[in-house]
Amino acid sequence: MVNITHVDLLTLATSYNYAYQIQTIANASTDHVSFISYDDSFANILGSNPTQEMVSSLPYAAFHEAGVYNQATGKLYATSNWNGSFENPVNITAIDISNGDAITSLRYDNVNEANGGAAFYPVGTPANSSEGQQIVFCDEGDFTNPSQLVLVDPATNKSSVLLNNFLGRNFSSINDVEQHPITGDLWFTDARYGYWQYFRPEPVIRPQVYRFEPKTGVVQAVADDFIAPNGIELSPDWKHVYVTDTGSHTFPNKDNLTDPATIYRFDVTADGKRLANRQVFAYSEVGFPDGIHTDVEGNVYVGVGDGVNVYNPSGVLIGKFAVANGGVNNFAFVPNGMYIMNNYKLFKVTIQAEGRTVKRDFGLG
Repeated sequence: MVNITHVDLLTLATSYNYAYQIQTIANASTDHVSFISYDDSFANILGSNPTQEMVSSLPYAAFHEAGVYNQATGKLYATSNWNGSFENPVNITAIDISNGDAITSLRYDNVNEANGGAAFYPVGTPANSSEGQQIVFCDEGDFTNPSQLVLVDPATNKSSVLLNNFLGRNFSSINDVEQHPITGDLWFTDARYGYWQYFRPEPVIRPQVYRFEPKTGVVQAVADDFIAPNGIELSPDWKHVYVTDTGSHTFPNKDNLTDPATIYRFDVTADGKRLANRQVFAYSEVGFPDGIHTDVEGNVYVGVGDGVNVYNPSGVLIGKFAVANGGVNNFAFVPNGMYIMNNYKLFKVTIQAEGRTVKRDFGLG
């Protein structure tokens, strides 16, 4: 069993001291995950016997982004953080979740500076089938290689480039991607982090959200007016797309707390090709919202400056998986739980909630 802190929202609304107490609990979570409930419905997320454990701690930031499971290898694939050196570029961390969470560092051809990723299925594969499962990685690129979407088969180590330009114009730093389970289209974000972190040239294109058809080559810009479009996710009924804007954090020492730390929700148009009705879904109270995922009930989970926030479908914060010292950039749902990535540390929680993609990605029906 774990201890669960229950927040009194009426007290929180009128007391800085009480808010500080809650922050102190979150900030103490350096070697464990703290469970903080803002609403009784968080109990439905946790279930009757939630647990937590730290499964790995490494001297470099191995657990940064992505977090994609592959059935053929039985491993979860994360990407490390850029460490400022072309001599030691971003690597991919394979976590053998069926074998004691053993860790292996990998690199693949055509993947130069990996960031986000998602399970990829051949276009036309039924939405409940996992046949042909591979991984699509977001390669941020560098001064020599363009930013691109790269398809990797981790069982064979083969890779191929799916997309490396917008009709002849360079992307800035493709950040995150998700595949629509019906159309097979890839929805992805392009921010400027490679430029802000000094390993990409000056941008020549707006920070935008795109839709790409792997079968036809059609690529469209579908949303803009962001500073840094980052994480992207679909609702479980595929009617909405969520996009995080991490514009309050453009690069260390250049943060501006008045810029976006915001989750936006869009409606997917009836033809499945466009986004409409942009609205603020939620605003992060600590840090900025990065990687984002939904569960089968439509709850929205997002990595923030002190852990993983959980919002109900109306955008109300109902709970937090608190992790201190850098918070969480991304995380991954697995059967009966989540792996939570804290750059240098990897945690696992067992909970009742089921991630939107778990059944398909793990071949469970």
